[in-house]
Amino acid sequence: MNPTLSSAPLSPARRAGIGFVFLWFFLGGIGHFVATGFFASIVPPSIPWPRLAVYVSGVFELLGAFALLSPRLRPLAGWGLIALIICVTPANVYMWQHPDLFPTIPSSLLGFRLVLQVLLIACVWWSTRTPATLELR
Repeated sequence: MNPTLSSAPLSPARRAGIGFVFLWFFLGGIGHFVATGFFASIVPPSIPWPRLAVYVSGVFELLGAFALLSPRLRPLAGWGLIALIICVTPANVYMWQHPDLFPTIPSSLLGFRLVLQVLLIACVWWSTRTPATLELR
């Protein structure tokens, strides 16, 4: 009998977490192509080619979302999406530092977006870690 590592079934809570993360990045990724102008407006001026940055991040959001659907790719997708969240943090910091440039968004919401990013990272990490069990064959 060789011990092998296999994935345990996902709990309903973890499935809900994966569903939430999928929808967040799927809809966000689509948004990068539908509302490119808005997303380009939040890219800090220090980052060259804001429209390209928006398109690239949109592609990676969609790739990450779809990779979540594969149990084999899910952990890698989780790390990739966490990296993506960190990469887009400058845009959220820029909005928070310059609320006058975004008068249609309440300034309290701009600060909350930074807190939300931390919570999103936690949700991505938690939902994409597959608990492994030792199974004897």
